[in-house]
Amino acid sequence: MAAHVDLEKIAKMASVSRSTVSRVVNDQADVSPEVRQRVKKIIQETGFQPNLAARSLRNKQTDIIGLVICNTMVGLFTDPYFAQLNLSISQTCYKYNKTLALYLEGEPDTIFPRLTRRGLMDGILLQAGKMKDSLLKKMLKTDIPFVYLGRPTESGVSYVDIDNVTGAHLATSHLISMKHKRIAAICGDLDTTTGADRHEGYTLALREEGIPYQEELVGEGDFSEISGYQAMLQLLNSKPNAVFAANDMMARGAIRAIQEAGLSIPHDVAVVGFDDLPPAVSASPLLTTVRQPINQMGASAVEMLFDVIQHGSQPVRHTVLDVELIIRESSG
Repeated sequence: MAAHVDLEKIAKMASVSRSTVSRVVNDQADVSPEVRQRVKKIIQETGFQPNLAARSLRNKQTDIIGLVICNTMVGLFTDPYFAQLNLSISQTCYKYNKTLALYLEGEPDTIFPRLTRRGLMDGILLQAGKMKDSLLKKMLKTDIPFVYLGRPTESGVSYVDIDNVTGAHLATSHLISMKHKRIAAICGDLDTTTGADRHEGYTLALREEGIPYQEELVGEGDFSEISGYQAMLQLLNSKPNAVFAANDMMARGAIRAIQEAGLSIPHDVAVVGFDDLPPAVSASPLLTTVRQPINQMGASAVEMLFDVIQHGSQPVRHTVLDVELIIRESSG
């Protein structure tokens, strides 16, 4: 039925003018609540779809938001962190009647022209990748509104992140408070700001308590479970009595390696992770971890982007969200 219905017919069915229907469709003022409700009911019943292309030309907006995901991130569609973050972004866009377009980043020279086609999108969310992010540098030279998810290495960028340094500091300080001295760390990719910041929080906590930093107690993973498992196998040679893993997936891998070695958690080796995602509450023993507000991060990034779209990129916006330590069985 929608194919045979236009603004004129909606207006006739609702006993209002065509311009009134147009104002309702475009969510404009100067329409009484009773008339607005009557017109919306008819639109819903008929399945009428407004001409979005013409509407976007009038408003100079497409109501489309781009989400660019670095495809070098391991476990993009299996890591529960990305699943939850992207769900939060999608739900917030839906709440504001925006369409979300997903882009998996390939070579910056290839994806950049696609992102910058005039009139294609109102704004872009960039998920953080490697520190030397050439796409970020390219985006800074355009007038396209965008927001970065993570801490950028470039200045002049609006971004939303969590306090990774404080989170890792909380995790390590907790292990120190449990009287552990040989505290290992399984860092995330140190070529990302997330990995580097959590490594910084670990070293800061050691330094504050006068515990020497030991290279043999530090391993590097890529935030995947298998990398945590492999790193822990190597770290066990140095006989740590505790380990901080920079995310829950690597912590789960570390737990598997410790248990396969015939050691008990937390009696022989205490474990703390970072994220507080399903792997934490499904681990055995239950995982002590740093909880980060992933849903709030996604929603805040979308809302910040809307603000940049409406009011311009200056002044630059920065939002850093707080984290908290959740103590469970794995740390004693």
